[in-house]
Amino acid sequence: MFRRATLRLTVTYTVVQLVLFGAFAIGIYAFVTGTFDFDAAESDGAGALNAAEQGFANLRTGLLILYSVLLVLIPFSSYLMARAALAPLQKSYDLQQRFVDGASHEMRSPLSVVQGELELALLTPRTPAEYEHAIRVSLKAVDGLTHLANDLLLLSRGNEADLEDAYELVDLDALVRQDLADRSDNPVDVGRLTAEYGGNTIVRGSPALLARAIANVIDNALKFTASPGTVTVHTSTRNGTCTVQVHDTGIGMSEDDRRHAFNRFWRSDQARVHPGHGLGLSLVQQIIEAHHGQASLTPRPGCGTIVTLSLPAPDA
Repeated sequence: MFRRATLRLTVTYTVVQLVLFGAFAIGIYAFVTGTFDFDAAESDGAGALNAAEQGFANLRTGLLILYSVLLVLIPFSSYLMARAALAPLQKSYDLQQRFVDGASHEMRSPLSVVQGELELALLTPRTPAEYEHAIRVSLKAVDGLTHLANDLLLLSRGNEADLEDAYELVDLDALVRQDLADRSDNPVDVGRLTAEYGGNTIVRGSPALLARAIANVIDNALKFTASPGTVTVHTSTRNGTCTVQVHDTGIGMSEDDRRHAFNRFWRSDQARVHPGHGLGLSLVQQIIEAHHGQASLTPRPGCGTIVTLSLPAPDA
């Protein structure tokens, strides 16, 4: 598709430039011959008139040679211009194609689980317990699909102006406290999760989106930190920047993993044994950047990872 578009654009650029240069050359020649005073040349004698004619002939020859050179150079320059013009579009298309391919792949697995469980349940008469098991497995897969769809919708919301219209003052400490309270029914997480609050962590933003970003970071830390490892959340405010840091003592990541960690649907080899879609940190980065902040990773191979969410404090 882009090859054909590049060819068509190259031809268009070539034709337009050749027409413009041709018109320019004709204009120059017409201007020179039109403004030349033939009467004065005749009064000066035949020699002056012949010199003028020779000058016109040299001008025609020069313009024809220049146009011949442009016939060779312009198609090449037009091709480069077409490639440059289509490069951003091709990059965007390639990213979209990879995104669609990744989304299709991630959705295929839970859909296969649902289909397999339901077909197995209908294959022969089964006990109520077996039907219940099939329904529970299917519901779990559907729940994963629902979360994936919600993540994709959030990732597709690229208009910051629309988001900022709904921003309000948000206390990051309160969001962290609420997240920990929501996890209180899981004793395994409660035993590994602690928080240290710095106070006065007020930012301007969307409470729902910022809560989602914090939750995703904590989810990742807990997922990759096996017992008796710990996850500690720190909040602080310094030099006009409010920060949420999540320290874990889990498996850590390599420098190469760190470079790719915020890519959509990317998952490291050691992460593939855990459930997920590879959208968590990508969504975190998009949310934080929509709030004019920055998300960063500090890998500590073999002894955990530090994820830092930095957000600007509102102007006084």
